[in-house]
Amino acid sequence: MATDGLVTLRSANNFATTLDRLLQVLEAKGVTVFARIDHAAGAAGVGLTLRPTTLIVFGNPAAGTPFMQAAQTAGIDLPLKALVWEDAGGAVNFSYNDPAWIAARHGLGNQTQQAVAALSAALKAFAAHATVA
Repeated sequence: MATDGLVTLRSANNFATTLDRLLQVLEAKGVTVFARIDHAAGAAGVGLTLRPTTLIVFGNPAAGTPFMQAAQTAGIDLPLKALVWEDAGGAVNFSYNDPAWIAARHGLGNQTQQAVAALSAALKAFAAHATVA
């Protein structure tokens, strides 16, 4: 499912496995993980509840820099992010911003076509690794 640039896939794995598999594939591919934000833990810290929801911020300057060279405002959407989250029905989902949407959002047109293709392929592969049983 894609909505306004957001791609969401249903995972065949539980939350912990989906998250672990994402982190494993990023490490295996030499991708830097800049941050891991556990939104459920943050909610618990202020006395609120939230289903499992973790944001992973990751990237590779060689892949993302062409976007920012073409339009520095792309830095608001980079590094890349993936959200692993559990919905109200208990299903685990994997969401990320489509690189083509990022390029369009910043008016990059054909300037970053090669970078868009490379990032799209990488994100699809990372998502598949994390979500397929």
